[in-house]
Amino acid sequence: MALEGKKKESKEREALIKYLDFERALQLSSCVRCGLCEQSCHYFLADRDVKSIPAYKVGLVQRAFYCYVNLGGPISSYRLGSQNLDANLIEEWVDVLFGRCSLCGRCSLNCPLGLKIHDLIRFGRSILAELARIPSGLASTIRTAVNSDNNMGIKTGEWVETVRWLEEELRSEVDNPSACLPLDRPGARFLYAINPREAKFFPLSLLAVGKIFYAAGESWTLSSINYDVTNYAYYSGQDSLAAEFFHRLEASMKRLGCEVLVLTECGHGFNSARWEAPAWLGYQPDFEIRSILEIVADYVRQGRLKLDPSRNPLPVTLHDPCNLVRLGGLLEEARFLLRQSVMNFIEMTPHGVENFCCGGGGGQLAMTEFAPRRLKAGEIKARQIKETGAKIVVAPCHNCLDQLLELNRVYKLGVQLKTVCEVVAEALVLR
Repeated sequence: MALEGKKKESKEREALIKYLDFERALQLSSCVRCGLCEQSCHYFLADRDVKSIPAYKVGLVQRAFYCYVNLGGPISSYRLGSQNLDANLIEEWVDVLFGRCSLCGRCSLNCPLGLKIHDLIRFGRSILAELARIPSGLASTIRTAVNSDNNMGIKTGEWVETVRWLEEELRSEVDNPSACLPLDRPGARFLYAINPREAKFFPLSLLAVGKIFYAAGESWTLSSINYDVTNYAYYSGQDSLAAEFFHRLEASMKRLGCEVLVLTECGHGFNSARWEAPAWLGYQPDFEIRSILEIVADYVRQGRLKLDPSRNPLPVTLHDPCNLVRLGGLLEEARFLLRQSVMNFIEMTPHGVENFCCGGGGGQLAMTEFAPRRLKAGEIKARQIKETGAKIVVAPCHNCLDQLLELNRVYKLGVQLKTVCEVVAEALVLR
């Protein structure tokens, strides 16, 4: 039994060491658990549970770090509160690091020491992944993406059929029988990567992008395979698998000879591909990666699109996806497009980088065991929306849209939910 315990401890230490680097070690050593991050967290503000305080979450990871890595000896480790990653601590890690965090980064933004708290929590998730302790729903979503080429398990024939159906819709809408949604077009300038939920549940968002590309006269294509912008291994902390998911997009870029990988309105898809992928890959991709919001904003600035905001007369507010805005840096593009496309744009309070997470990120939508907690944490976002008086909520992220759809139902908000491109397409004046 003693030998078994030693082997188990070694496995857990190896899991921690695998994802530990100097920066994380320094930050884990620096967090004094002051608790000043508590007001930044929508989970804590919703339930006032000490386990929801970001500093508490970091403290859980610190216990294992001090136990397995601390160089101050056993007495120093004891004083720092070290603890083996035993069964009880692992259970708490799963409940807290997965079940009370959406990796939104708002705590990191407001940390007085400038610590990347969300990354330290993701580090803890990486360790749990090595120990095969990913919550079942999230693990299932990742397995589906591994075994097919998208997280919805859509078969290639079904996807191609969807594209052809949407192409007919586009031709009818623009009154041009030659309009198309190009598929596997070699040498196109743009490869447009989608969230498979668009193909399955939100086809109007794809149709809107097709209409915009048509109006701009763009050279672009979809891919029949390896088109999924989502990367749920980012949420589980599995860096090598996250790299593999990006490799699939890279393979489509090379197969079709495209110049720019254009990403649909997806927060974590943008952050993982644009900013995180080089660290996972060990190199910088040799093609440009841009959000569709950047592309459409360029079109408007260049005069390639004509917009009539009177076509969107209802008051509109914007939800800022955490991975797109706070962690991804795309603060102004959506705002610029909405101001050009709607009559009455109303900001939430707070908004921009300080905006509260809706609660749908971090893999939360896949982890049904934490759904009640997720919806409770989303009450803050529901309150923000109500206070604007808006009738339309725009969210440039499908994880956010899924969560907001639930909040709309649970909190009886009575709003419409749209992507930015859907609103722009509504305002589009075709020459």
